[in-house]
Amino acid sequence: MLKSYEAFYEKGRLKWLGEQPNVDSARVIVTILFDNSKMPRRRSPPASLAGKAEILGDVVSPLVDEEEWECLK
Repeated sequence: MLKSYEAFYEKGRLKWLGEQPNVDSARVIVTILFDNSKMPRRRSPPASLAGKAEILGDVVSPLVDEEEWECLK
């Protein structure tokens, strides 16, 4: 069975942030969560495009009616 515990790792030691595992010895899998400030930023369009774009459709409804889809004919 897998169970997750949150800890802070610093200089080779773990500091438990909540509940600690009640085991003397165990095999572990470590996932590193990097600081969000060091993660790449989400790209955004240039300010020069502001107000110049028109949204014609979305992922929920198509731009044209299904009757006009050539692939369905």
